[in-house]
Amino acid sequence: MKSIICLILLLFLFPQGKSQELPVQSDTLRKDALNVFMTASDFIRKEIPWVNYVRDIKDAGVYIISTSQPTGSGGREYSYFLIGQHKYAGMSDTLTFVTSPDDTPDLIRQKQVSTLQMGLMRYVAKTPLSKYMRISFTEPLSETVSSDKWDSWVFRSSVNGYLNGQKTYKSNYISGNISAGRITADWKININARYYTNNSKYIIGDNVINSRNDSKYVTGLIVKSISDHWSVGGSGRIGSSSYSNEKVMLSIMPGIEYDLFPYSESTRRQLRILYSAGYNYVYYMDSTIYDKIREPLWLHSLSASYEVVQKWGSVDVSLSYSNYFHDWSKNNLSLNGYLSLRIAKGLSVTLGGGASLIHDQLGLVKQDLSTDEILLRRKELATQYQYFTSFGFTYTFGSIYNNVVNPRFGNSGSGGMMILMN
Repeated sequence: MKSIICLILLLFLFPQGKSQELPVQSDTLRKDALNVFMTASDFIRKEIPWVNYVRDIKDAGVYIISTSQPTGSGGREYSYFLIGQHKYAGMSDTLTFVTSPDDTPDLIRQKQVSTLQMGLMRYVAKTPLSKYMRISFTEPLSETVSSDKWDSWVFRSSVNGYLNGQKTYKSNYISGNISAGRITADWKININARYYTNNSKYIIGDNVINSRNDSKYVTGLIVKSISDHWSVGGSGRIGSSSYSNEKVMLSIMPGIEYDLFPYSESTRRQLRILYSAGYNYVYYMDSTIYDKIREPLWLHSLSASYEVVQKWGSVDVSLSYSNYFHDWSKNNLSLNGYLSLRIAKGLSVTLGGGASLIHDQLGLVKQDLSTDEILLRRKELATQYQYFTSFGFTYTFGSIYNNVVNPRFGNSGSGGMMILMN
């Protein structure tokens, strides 16, 4: 028995695999491999093992910025921006691929790997590993493309529900959505109909408190491209909301937009300025604090949005202002922003937040709200401002390489210190 235990201990302390050292050439190739900085999943690291995934952008021969945006079909367009530095300075490439709404997560990640492999070939060709690369083409090409019988129109519907409860609390909600859209280089058309209801029941001793919110609306957006910087269009909406005291609300808002940068660069940078002016008609459920049960309203709005993605991080900031023409003191000013910044090697910070100055709550209910309605937020409450904020810091140190994927016990990643505050 003792000999068996000793044998097990020896196998555990000195596993057979240790004697099978990797050839010296493998380590030499690893040191000569292309250093890449990017946010890479475990799957990408496994499928593209012939580069070094470094933690700091300064150690990379190529850094890759990835972005994505929704397409008219309900899928997404993924873009990879490859920028060379050090001995690869002056080399840069942009690669894109598009997914359909029916693509599975596995198919999407396969497309990601295939696109990255093609993009990295130009840089790997300048390393000693190039002699080991093989390129093949697997599919026959058709000389023609079949026509689209739907003329770029995409339709989508969904129903969602949720139910939970315990002895003193019950809650359920249900929502339904139907949408139709057509997006081409010249036109953008979106039509959306949605219904939402939320019911809650609270039992406190002998008291039973019921809470219910309902909303339903149909929205539409149509935009015509004029040039690579200008667009015209408009939005419309009709619906109701118990929270906002709206029995019927109709809105028509035509507008014009200018982008300082070409729309073709939208995945990397945007600076859009949008001006809209139009008409709202509201039929309230209850009399408002201004003794209105219905009123026509003319208003306008001006907004500016700035988005940029660079190797040092990303910025997304928007500023908007609106007011009613009959009384310019009834206005709203909002600022929202998000910043992701790499401060130094291994140290990054994220900041987000927003604030609004609110002076346009024309639909507030005149009657005093009960304590239940206030605590459960069943009705919109008077306020002159609102805000939110978030921030986080991340610090990582250690080996600059991050090539190995080890999924054992469900954990991934390597050492280092991380400080997160949200």
